[in-house]
Amino acid sequence: MPLAYGFTDYGGPSRQRFLDFPMPEPRDGEILVRVHAAGVNPVDWGVREGLHRGFLPLTLPAVLGREVAGTVVRSSAGYQEGDRILGSTIGGCGGYAEFALVSAERSARMPDGLSFTDAAALPVAGGTAYESLGTLKPAPGETLLILGVGGGVGTVAAQLAVMRGVDVVGTASTAKRSYVESLGVTAVPYDQGEIELPAKADVVLDLVGGNALSTVADALTDRTRILTVADDDVAWRFNARPLRRTGDPNTLTELARLVAGGKLDPCVRQVFPFAEAGAALAAVEAGHVSGKVVIGLPTGPRR
Repeated sequence: MPLAYGFTDYGGPSRQRFLDFPMPEPRDGEILVRVHAAGVNPVDWGVREGLHRGFLPLTLPAVLGREVAGTVVRSSAGYQEGDRILGSTIGGCGGYAEFALVSAERSARMPDGLSFTDAAALPVAGGTAYESLGTLKPAPGETLLILGVGGGVGTVAAQLAVMRGVDVVGTASTAKRSYVESLGVTAVPYDQGEIELPAKADVVLDLVGGNALSTVADALTDRTRILTVADDDVAWRFNARPLRRTGDPNTLTELARLVAGGKLDPCVRQVFPFAEAGAALAAVEAGHVSGKVVIGLPTGPRR
């Protein structure tokens, strides 16, 4: 039976373990993929904690992970066996596994020159960054303030904005300062209790949530140009829009093209072997990771 990494009940990391699951069976609009790499996201530990049960009901035990890159095993959606693809998993779970089901509507072919580990960073983090900028539409010369610029979404959003001639300022821990500045960002350390904000921020992308917006309110020139992961009450207070994404395959195709062409760095900074999937999630859950964490899976037959 294929091996997967997931959780047996809602709660903390003690609920995580390797699991033997039956081979997934694709339905219409689904693709069975041999997973070569799986992206790790903060939402994954939120799923394990049960924070998303309201809109993501699961039958337990469940497999973690919502973005993968790999090769097609079986599909009725226009792909052929062996095609290299990246995409989002069905139901927002199932990616930390030897085989996974991917949504045909949220997948794209991988161009030559794109590695599996880089591709696995794009469906969720990269896609969120790309679509967020499409919603905010920062213009050349404007200032984009990114709260939490050092993570997987923030680093891609910053690069895409800089490409468009946008001035990017971002809050990051002191440990991540030199890293984000190498991406063309003016870093604002926030872990010393002092935040030196720009005189104004035309556009804001809040990837931190909580009360982060309250700390930067004086710098906001137009509160209708805010996207946030904060809860609904905080978003309402600032007239901000919730951070959402559609999973448009055209977005994945464009991101894959930019990475393959060397124009965009998906910022994969740590690749854990599949045997250390728990450690990969722990690194993201701790919140100290710069860029993106990916799990690499062996591509040969199991022994």
